Amino acid sequence: MQDAFHKQRISQMGVNMDRIKAKVGILLIATERFRRLGADTEDGTYEQRKLIEAEEYVQNMNSFCDTVYTGQIYSRADLEYAMNAFYNEKVDCVFALFLSWAEDFLWIRFLRDMFPIPILFACKTRTGISFQNTFEENDFVEFLSAGGLVGSLEASGSIQRIQRPMLRTIIGTLPELMKKSKSFFLAAAVRSKLRTSNFGLLASYNEVMWSTYMDPYQIFTKIGPELRFLSVASLMKEIEAVKEEEVNDNCSLLMERYELLDDVDMDKLGASVRASLGLEKLARKAGVNMLVLNDVDTVLLTEVGLRPGFLPTPDGGDISVVPEGDLGGGLAVYILKLLSGRCVSFIEPFHIDLEQECFIAGHAGPNDYTGEGKVKIGRDVRFAKSGYKYAGAPFAWYVIPPGVKTMLHISECNGRYKMVCTLVEALPTNHFITSYSHGKFRPLKGTLQELFDQLIKIGVTQHYGIVEGDYTAELENLAGLLEFDFYRI
Repeated sequence: MQDAFHKQRISQMGVNMDRIKAKVGILLIATERFRRLGADTEDGTYEQRKLIEAEEYVQNMNSFCDTVYTGQIYSRADLEYAMNAFYNEKVDCVFALFLSWAEDFLWIRFLRDMFPIPILFACKTRTGISFQNTFEENDFVEFLSAGGLVGSLEASGSIQRIQRPMLRTIIGTLPELMKKSKSFFLAAAVRSKLRTSNFGLLASYNEVMWSTYMDPYQIFTKIGPELRFLSVASLMKEIEAVKEEEVNDNCSLLMERYELLDDVDMDKLGASVRASLGLEKLARKAGVNMLVLNDVDTVLLTEVGLRPGFLPTPDGGDISVVPEGDLGGGLAVYILKLLSGRCVSFIEPFHIDLEQECFIAGHAGPNDYTGEGKVKIGRDVRFAKSGYKYAGAPFAWYVIPPGVKTMLHISECNGRYKMVCTLVEALPTNHFITSYSHGKFRPLKGTLQELFDQLIKIGVTQHYGIVEGDYTAELENLAGLLEFDFYRI
């Protein structure tokens, strides 16, 4: 039984957190004036036709998000009931649409009274019109039912007059609306999650990289996460409290899954695993979702004797960790983790290789190694010849796997935040930069020099999060909701 449990834990290593799922309020506005028209017609009343259409929206959205829908909005009472439900259910955003022409006073009241929240206002384009003329009552009612464009145009004026923040508009067929909605909803869910998240900083900003400094007050008020400051002394207490059995168990899991290089000192492997476990325990006790670790801090290295090298641990995965005390880098990694549910790497571009038509990027220090890339357990060569107690203590040495990736940067500039993203292709490669998580990359658009010329002109830092897949649409929506300056290269 123990052996079976052990194998199960090995198989679960690398299983990432679930992708975030949005909760969406649906607001479908109809008109009382048309409600009972068509009572004796083949296709039923206006209300019956709108019920069928509304069900299409609800069913489609239920396939990729949770929904809160209280029925079509015909009256002020309907509207107030819906708004109360949205508030009580803590929806991330509202999807709003005119089912036909309708009186605009309910819409204006909604714009005025709805609590601050992202709103996606949609106008559906029908793929075909089922009537040729309106000589028959059935066709005339269908003509009235098909007037969503009239309602959308009527509503658009009040959108501009009231100027609610976080309101976006889209138009398209039903499949097109759902595709656009999906990225907006995910962005809204990330916004909500950020507002309830806690970041930990251990133990300080990185004093050799001033450009990575960010104002904790601004982070909380404009982005959402609360910043909690953690100490090396607290970390030492947690490390000392880790049981030997737990260290041995985690070491065994790592060695069974990954290749252990011959020059790894086993005592130092145990020390690195122990420190990694202690760091996760400290973060959990502090209620932290993302830990920003200044892993080159001399106090940390002197007291702990190493940089923790196995984050997440085989028993972990619930807390993300980034190195070098960079809160912007932590935000980039955390946001990509929420959007994707995948392994996100923390990287900095090292150099351009024109002969191979790629750039080389990666990072030393703790980095997620639980994706599909190649992993070896090797010494931390950066500090192997230092005087620290566990000099050269091993790391999970990770090669970022091939595929299309989203590369994201976030930093602060004169009181505002900038979000810069691009798509790159990770190329197949083997380990070649000792003990650094790394890979080879090529921009999907433009040349290598054009990519970095644009980054330098925008003004960034060297740190990026990178993840499998294309999340540029979601990031653009999120930047709009957070009022970030957005750049897509």
